[in-house]
Parts: sequence; structure tokens; C-alpha cells
Amino acid sequence: MVSARLVLRELKGCGLGCVAGLPDNSSAGLIALLRRDGAMRFVEVTREGEAFALASGFWIGGGSAAVLVQNTGLLESGDSLRGTAQRMRVPLLCLITYRGYAKMPRPVIRAASKLPDADVFSEAAVDSAALITEPTLQAWGLPFEWLHSDADLSNIPKAFARARRDSRPVALLVTGDMC
Repeated sequence: MVSARLVLRELKGCGLGCVAGLPDNSSAGLIALLRRDGAMRFVEVTREGEAFALASGFWIGGGSAAVLVQNTGLLESGDSLRGTAQRMRVPLLCLITYRGYAKMPRPVIRAASKLPDADVFSEAAVDSAALITEPTLQAWGLPFEWLHSDADLSNIPKAFARARRDSRPVALLVTGDMC
């Protein structure tokens, strides 16, 4: 679990003016704080791909934005990420909540640079989107950092600084609920 209040503090420290995303259970606490706080806009989208386009447009207008989507939505939004944010070299912080992370078999997590064996995809207890999240990020050339707990909060400004330095989207994989 990660403190939504502390995540918001770090996002504010990055100078972000907008967070575009689609709510899910893991991000609900952070989104509630964003809506109440008002220091930056939260723009709710209907499809995850819209979040990348909207955040890229915010950057074109001179602002800094973040995207907040679940890993399943990241997979849905590949073309928007590739064709807009990556092609335009948008320095974008992408907070990706990692559905299924806790239930993944540990050897799969350690071997994230390659796809797991086909048998794992048919296991009822395993979320197949979780199995392909990291290999997909690697295939798309999207660097990523981790946000497992409050001890990893420094990865938020670190990931945003990398996005700005390299003029590219950088993902932050959020493995627990933000409460």
C-alpha cells in the first residue's frame, strides 16, 4: 500500500498541472484527493488512450502532465502512447497501477524480460495482463521505475526528471493500492 496523500505531495513537487486518467480500485484514493485538493486538474477519460492524447496536448500548451491508468488500460492505449506521446517526445510521467502483481508467480516477476511459459497464461489465479506488463513496456521502449510502498516515493520525481531529461514518457509501476 502507498499513501495517496504522499503521492499527491510528490506530484505537486514535480510541478504537474494535470493528471489525466481512468479510475480503478488501486488509484481511487489518489483520485479522490486530486479532486478535493484542486492544486492540479484531474481529467477523467472514457478510454485510457485518451489520457495519453490529453496529457500530450496539455504539454503542447506549455504545461506538465501525468497519466494515471491501470496496466490493462496501458495495453489498450498502445497506439496513443506510441503515435502521440512517444513520437512527439512528450516528457510524461505515466503512473501505471499494476493489476495482478500480487498474484503473479515470483519466478515470472524475476524473469520479466521474457514472456512466461504459455501454461501460466491459463492459470485461473493469475491475471494474464500482469504477465505481459513488463515485457510490453520493454518492447515499447518505455523505461520504468517502481512504486511498491512509501519507501519508493522518491521514484516519482526521479521518473519525472528522467522523462524531462530524455524527452520521453517514463512509467512508474504502482504495485499496491494508493489509500
